[in-house]
Amino acid sequence: MYSRLLSNIMLNELDKELESRGLRFVRYADDALIFVKSEKAASRVMESIARFIEGKLGLIVNVEKSKISRPKELKFLGFGYYFDSKNKIYHVKPHPTSVQKFQRKLRQLTKRNWSVPLDYRILKLKQVIFGWVNYFRIANMKRVMERTDMKLRSRIRVIIWKQWKIPKEEAKGLTYCRKGYRYIGLSKVVQRAISNKRLKQRGVPSALERYLKVHTVI
Repeated sequence: MYSRLLSNIMLNELDKELESRGLRFVRYADDALIFVKSEKAASRVMESIARFIEGKLGLIVNVEKSKISRPKELKFLGFGYYFDSKNKIYHVKPHPTSVQKFQRKLRQLTKRNWSVPLDYRILKLKQVIFGWVNYFRIANMKRVMERTDMKLRSRIRVIIWKQWKIPKEEAKGLTYCRKGYRYIGLSKVVQRAISNKRLKQRGVPSALERYLKVHTVI
């Protein structure tokens, strides 16, 4: 605990040094990104800051983790970056690997062979979706949320269809369908029987709605 506290105090000195040099940076614990305009400037800053950290603060720089790269190649705390060519500025987005992990978790919670009540499944989905969206609320990810909702609703429709929660006269045309569950979840018959409105009334969370509610522009 003492050594960690000491490191935090020293790293606060690093913040002051970076600010005094007029550098743009972001730091979390002992991980930091420093933004400059050119590769030449990046090499110069990296060398001088490494000397400051090891010489003035007495800390060791992790050479393997320290590198020079463009923003779009970075992953930091689950975030990635993309360039807005219209406004000539970089914005944050969830890194593709973060999105993949999120969608993998949603698929796990919507497995057809998971024998749990629908209410419990919806509760777990809400916890995961709200937590993930709240964390990435500063990112631009409207399209990602739209695609996530579409896939989630399709999988939930299949779960409900398997439990015979839609009118049998509408479902009978799909009973002997051999195109698989993915086709059933996307079929017009099931989408009419289990509309987005009905899913919302049932309590199925929407990643897009949550995002639009908590999104923070920085």
